[in-house]
Amino acid sequence: MTDRVYPSTKQNGTAAHPTPAAAAAAAPIAANPNSNKAHLYNPTRHPYRPTPTSRHRRKDRSFSCRRCCCLSCFWSFLILIAILLLAAIVAAAFYALYHPHRPLFSVASLKISTFNITTTPSDDSTHITTKINVTLSTKNPNKKISFIYDQISIAVLSNSVKLSNGSFANFVSSPENITVIHAAMGLNSQLLDADSVNSLKSDLKKRNGLPLEIVLDTMVGVKMEKMKMKKIGIRVICDGIHGAVPKGKIVTPAAAVTSNAKCKVDLRIKILKWTF
Repeated sequence: MTDRVYPSTKQNGTAAHPTPAAAAAAAPIAANPNSNKAHLYNPTRHPYRPTPTSRHRRKDRSFSCRRCCCLSCFWSFLILIAILLLAAIVAAAFYALYHPHRPLFSVASLKISTFNITTTPSDDSTHITTKINVTLSTKNPNKKISFIYDQISIAVLSNSVKLSNGSFANFVSSPENITVIHAAMGLNSQLLDADSVNSLKSDLKKRNGLPLEIVLDTMVGVKMEKMKMKKIGIRVICDGIHGAVPKGKIVTPAAAVTSNAKCKVDLRIKILKWTF
């Protein structure tokens, strides 16, 4: 006969009715089923919160842009300093080698042979007719530099009223050379406005005569041995001249007083439509 094995009733009873120790150990877990969640979200601890990667990328990009701007500004500043330093060295070497000076101008004589102011009664207009001879001299004080002059325009004014205009041909002023500029010029029945007429008549009554001013405008180039520079404009203003007008039927030129005449040379730089 085969033996049969019957399940023990004690084992079933133990599984159905656990011991008090086992029940006590399992009781907290059963009583608090959310204990694991409370442990994960414990506010007393500092959980790891990952920073979005986009914020880090923005910071890196802004830092790199600032760094590039700083570097470009720094190198631009260094290049500018180097250019200025190089220009200063070249200018110092040029001055030490050539000792450049501006041309000198002086007034030799000014004579008024004709000066008539006439008024037409029909239209009450006033006209002026003049003939004036001007002699100036220009000196090149440089030893190694030549000046190349274009045609010179010459005008004689009295308190901004033009009395005559003329010109002088182009020429070259060699180093340490003096060139005489002579021009016979005038106006033929030039119309005057009321303010100009009043100014001239008032000055004619003065003891010293008319205050006169000579203005020369031209373009000048510079030549240094075999090197030529671009021409620039210059304006020469000679003032301190006083002249009387001829009187009587016998035409005798009236010589102006030029002993106190002084001439000033200014550069005329043209930028677009403006001349300075």
